[in-house]
Amino acid sequence: MSISSSLNAGVSGLNANAQRLSTISDNIANSGTYGYRRAETDFHSIVIDGRSGGRYAAGGVRTSTIRLIDERGTLTGTSNPTDLAISGRGMLPVTTVTDVANGGSQRLSLTPTGSFRPDDRGFLTSPSGLVLMGWPADGDGNIGAFPRDTVASLEPIQVDVRRLEGLATSRIELGVNLPATQTIAGAPGAAQSTAVEYFDNLGASQRLNVTFTPSVPAAGASNTWTMTVRDGAQADARIAEYTVEFDPSRANGGALLDVTAVSGAAYDPRTGVIPLTVAGGPIDLDIGRFGQLSRLTQLSNSFSADGISKNGAPVGNLVDVEVDGAGIMSAVYDTGFTRAIYQIPVADVPNPNALTVGDNQTYEVSAGSGSFFLWNAGEGPTGEMVGFAREESTTDVAAELTQLIQTQRAYSSNAKVIQTVDEMLQETTNIKR
Repeated sequence: MSISSSLNAGVSGLNANAQRLSTISDNIANSGTYGYRRAETDFHSIVIDGRSGGRYAAGGVRTSTIRLIDERGTLTGTSNPTDLAISGRGMLPVTTVTDVANGGSQRLSLTPTGSFRPDDRGFLTSPSGLVLMGWPADGDGNIGAFPRDTVASLEPIQVDVRRLEGLATSRIELGVNLPATQTIAGAPGAAQSTAVEYFDNLGASQRLNVTFTPSVPAAGASNTWTMTVRDGAQADARIAEYTVEFDPSRANGGALLDVTAVSGAAYDPRTGVIPLTVAGGPIDLDIGRFGQLSRLTQLSNSFSADGISKNGAPVGNLVDVEVDGAGIMSAVYDTGFTRAIYQIPVADVPNPNALTVGDNQTYEVSAGSGSFFLWNAGEGPTGEMVGFAREESTTDVAAELTQLIQTQRAYSSNAKVIQTVDEMLQETTNIKR
């Protein structure tokens, strides 16, 4: 009968508003929780076909609750360089301390923001036990080409502040200008020398001594030099020698024209590099390519060696880490050099609102969310990574309190319906008396 359906509708209304009250209370309770995504309860009517007999049957109401994961909170600054947030779409890949301690494969979780600091083993860990994950860099600070649809290449980020570390030199760019006047007939033919510091495999400072000796012709200009390279780590032994010729034309005057190996490895004209074998291992000596005025040149009447640069660094203590907008985490040493050690990717899924919700603002991929993809921060649909920052809760307390008042009134109204139905049933019972 319709009076019974009214009672059932009132009860469903009480249950629905109690459900909405739960989400409101959860949102308000987490208004100060970094990275929290608010939940929302929607009402949906239930229609029962009551056309038979011309009577209407109340169906009531049902609810559905969704976590609005695609909403983003505002970013707030902090003083910790490994407080991380994303200025747009995407999340940070993390795992748990328990998975790291057990070894083997780590279960992937996603979080919109986190405050990470080294634990007793150097793993970047949040207060809630989440460990940040990333791709490791090689010894030269290069990030490899890792697959983007799997966590197999991700590893827990470990920063050991107690370890001394250096970086062996693997490349030297030789920016030197030689005086063109020294290759003209009648010139004194004075040799020009420069020393280049490099760091060996043990972090010790070594020296390459490079000497340029001009070829002085009987007439005209030769534009030719003999370049000799000696290694200070091998008692200044000669390790390579080359005949270098420069272009005297108007179009490419002063640029490299030809490089011939007298001893040592051959010059590569595609890259402009000469592979040298020093005591501490191989070093690529970049002297520039043919026709370019970028490295080794012959111009005017002065010798200049102020364009020399190299990689590598002496042994030093790690004093800080920094994360840039692309997610590259660099170690900063007290000797004044920095080196990339990890890249933190940004994970994204087609339907973020269908992610499975976990504790501590973590989410896991589900069938409804679609498969994840690991982007470089700031590429594709993802936002840049921001250090010294946390993402605030998406809860709007004023809006939640407004909904709280509405929910309270709706709950009272449904309770009134039940009270009214009860009075009507009581009247029906009184009729019998």
